[in-house]
Amino acid sequence: MIVAFSVAPNSSSDDGSVHDAVAAAVRVVRDSGLPNRTSSMFTELEGEWDEVMDVVKRATEAVAAHGTRVSLVLKADIRPGRTGELDGKVERLESALRRAEAD
Repeated sequence: MIVAFSVAPNSSSDDGSVHDAVAAAVRVVRDSGLPNRTSSMFTELEGEWDEVMDVVKRATEAVAAHGTRVSLVLKADIRPGRTGELDGKVERLESALRRAEAD
């Protein structure tokens, strides 16, 4: 499964920045050893249900240390038996775009 999630505290500084809290969450994700990718808005994580949800939980707990309230947005692509989809989905998309440009 692939999970895209975003987790942030209500606010961790006077200017509304949450980068320290988000960095704590991303550290948990990267330390998990699961395939992952972080963009400006979401972190994507790939693995089995229990291991992915454990990482999301621990990342959320890491953010909770930076505020009194946490917001979690999560989207999951659950496709049993598939691995390597974090990159595979993007590669298939790019291939389809190249084919469309060639037509």
